[in-house]
Amino acid sequence: MEKILFLACTQEDGVLPKAALETLTAAADLAAAVQAPLAVGLIGENVQAAADAIAACGAQEFCAVTGEDFASSRYASDAAAAEALVRKTSATLVLAPALSRLAKALPGVALRLDGRIETHVCAVDGALNIQRWYYRQRMIATLTRSQRPWFLLIDPGVFKPWEGQAASVMVEPVAVTLPESARRTRFVGFEAPPADAQTIRPEAELLFVAGAGWTKKQADGQPHVKVAEKLIHDFITKAKASLGSSKSLVDQTSEGGEVISLLSHLNQVGQTGATPRHPKGLATCCHGEEPHTVGWRFINKRRAVNLDANCGWAIGKADVLYVADAFQVVAKVNELLGD
Repeated sequence: MEKILFLACTQEDGVLPKAALETLTAAADLAAAVQAPLAVGLIGENVQAAADAIAACGAQEFCAVTGEDFASSRYASDAAAAEALVRKTSATLVLAPALSRLAKALPGVALRLDGRIETHVCAVDGALNIQRWYYRQRMIATLTRSQRPWFLLIDPGVFKPWEGQAASVMVEPVAVTLPESARRTRFVGFEAPPADAQTIRPEAELLFVAGAGWTKKQADGQPHVKVAEKLIHDFITKAKASLGSSKSLVDQTSEGGEVISLLSHLNQVGQTGATPRHPKGLATCCHGEEPHTVGWRFINKRRAVNLDANCGWAIGKADVLYVADAFQVVAKVNELLGD
């Protein structure tokens, strides 16, 4: 008989991130589908608040590895904690959010336990078939395994976050003693850019994508890159949007031309970039062809602004296409948004 373990790490504030709650939904649904017991395994400095928040998830067992050694991300301690939780619960299926902390540690845990691991999992069914993406999410495969334990890293944004009533729950501690060699890596602190310099916001409601047209010659025959930069910066600041870019625009950095300083290859969306998940997307000065729009497959509502009425967005890749000058449109929107 299968036994399912939901495995997650708490955040700095002691609660579970949204991606972990999404994975809990997947774990609870799978446990109900295969009629298997569900266990919860948590890692963090203090996990009681996180456990109480998900007390009604249907788990028969709550256990945790806690303490200062497990407060921050570190491969040696996270791998040791995850291994101990899997052994304690005798889990055959382990579902965890595909966040950086467990994504680094679980492959090693799978090796230690003679198990197997899948990454980028986007679907799990009652027949224990899973689906995962390959090749920048352009190919999808359906597969299953007989090897146990089987670790599944669930991609964020696939399942709805678990919701339920909080209650007091008993969490069984699992002791893990770390050798001094496992403490060589030490957490010092976070370095984050100022809020107005942060352009990649995964939790934003809107993704604003800038195309190469922003740096081309405009109606007066001259490029206006600094004006474009200010318009884009003001928009993403006022709208609290995340900033994306087409490959052709970020590639201009290496071509010696004037570029928009807000952008780097980390902002790239598309076939060779990121495939973000936002409720809404607005593409500006983008041609809307396949290499770019492949990155938009998980955007729910798509709109575009382009002067070319025959661009790729006009053939069904956008819900609404505004045939207009993006400089004028964004300037007017910024005015309406106010300070």
